[in-house]
Amino acid sequence: METLFSGIQPSGIPTLGNYIGALKQFGEVQDDYDCFFCIVDQHAITVAQDRLKLRKQIRQLAAIYLASGIDPEKSTLFIQSEVPAHVQASWMLTTIASIGELERMTQFKDKAQKQTEGIPAGLLTYPPLMAADIVIYNTNIVPVGDDQKQHIELTRNLVDRFNTRFNDILVKPEIRMPKVGGRVMSLQDPTRKMSKSDDNQKNFISLLDEPNVAAKKIKSAVTDSDGIIQFDRENKPGISNLLSIYSSLTDESVDALVERYKDAGYGTFKVDLSEVVKQFLTDFQERYNAFYNSDQLDEILDEGRDKAQKASFKTLKKMEKAMGLGRKR
Repeated sequence: METLFSGIQPSGIPTLGNYIGALKQFGEVQDDYDCFFCIVDQHAITVAQDRLKLRKQIRQLAAIYLASGIDPEKSTLFIQSEVPAHVQASWMLTTIASIGELERMTQFKDKAQKQTEGIPAGLLTYPPLMAADIVIYNTNIVPVGDDQKQHIELTRNLVDRFNTRFNDILVKPEIRMPKVGGRVMSLQDPTRKMSKSDDNQKNFISLLDEPNVAAKKIKSAVTDSDGIIQFDRENKPGISNLLSIYSSLTDESVDALVERYKDAGYGTFKVDLSEVVKQFLTDFQERYNAFYNSDQLDEILDEGRDKAQKASFKTLKKMEKAMGLGRKR
């Protein structure tokens, strides 16, 4: 069975877009792959974090993973900082990465421009840590969106470089893009991706939004003036985005939705979708609260940590041996 790895930063509550584009699919693929789902808290501290808020968000994200359908009997769910192999392997990969290729990373350039008091070195060395997250589990598949594709390409380059210089011990991962239609856009600006860091709360729906509040956001979402329910990303991005959300939450095809609402206006469509979103969040948050408020959450994370440590140890030791680190026994 091939291995799949995915990590999410606990830097805020995931959005409905994160659920549709990633979390929902994780629950569906865990029967087909040996899955490692990681809460990448060490990535989160490349920018300043409030320690108490970060710890809360780590637990919230763990509960969100489980509420999304991750089964700890089938998958390994764990916290990055509790498995030292991530940072140990990261340093080895950092030593074979060049400053030039790290400085060319789009996310580094974007985040560096926002820094007013100096650029943290962690923003530059972020990609080797991401590469280490992946390679220490002999990962075959990494499901990513367009914004992370450059990082995975760098990971593949580092794997090639390591294997050429030392030994062919690292598995070269393949990129698996989300299914078509998995990209959810901003509700007020459907030309931009929905983001949890957006300053305008009306642009996104958080998975922990109060359901009635989320329903109002759907009703006020931007569409267009012609009132025709049709899927056309280029010319009708607003209603196309809402159709994608509706389809993803109900598993009803976009074509079937277009046919059903062909004689209805945007108002009727939005009211119905708002009820779908409201019911989804009500059910989701019930599952979330059950996990978040139970001792089972810590038990799952403890077990996941132990499984991840065992799985990563062999690859880490092979890397150290290949580079001549430590003592030979």
